[in-house]
Amino acid sequence: MAVAIGAFIGMTPDPAAARELVSFQDHRFQPGTIVIRNSERRLYLVLRGGQAIRYKVAVGKPAKAWTGHARITAKHVKPAWSPSPEVRRDFPHLPSVIPGGASNNPMGVAAMTLSNGNYAIHGTNRPGSIGAAVSYGCIRMNNRDIADLFQRVGVRTPVVALP
Repeated sequence: MAVAIGAFIGMTPDPAAARELVSFQDHRFQPGTIVIRNSERRLYLVLRGGQAIRYKVAVGKPAKAWTGHARITAKHVKPAWSPSPEVRRDFPHLPSVIPGGASNNPMGVAAMTLSNGNYAIHGTNRPGSIGAAVSYGCIRMNNRDIADLFQRVGVRTPVVALP
């Protein structure tokens, strides 16, 4: 199934991707939960047996990063993107919609929208931003990593963002 979804998104499995299996001993979170640690700029998918898959991510700029609880509300392959009013104020030259799959689409190959507003966990066409605090609140992942996470989680997956 992972290969089928990866092929649909346009990605193939990559054992050298930024994700890694790590020990995860924070017992507050059940297996299947996504935990974002803003200060680490890492996203964890909690697994059974005290382990997690850890991904390097970009997080919100200072004063834009969110903390709290959400759930995945939808999953989209090559989504179109419309800038929020805040982004439009900062970048008035942007078009009202950037088609999915376009090289200038900031959502990358896939996105998972969250229940806490205009935020998503998504890919990026700017891989150099991964590991930085640069977004308006969304969580950016390398395209290969979002393709991997996309096939591992479903709608209603809990997401917890910590400082």
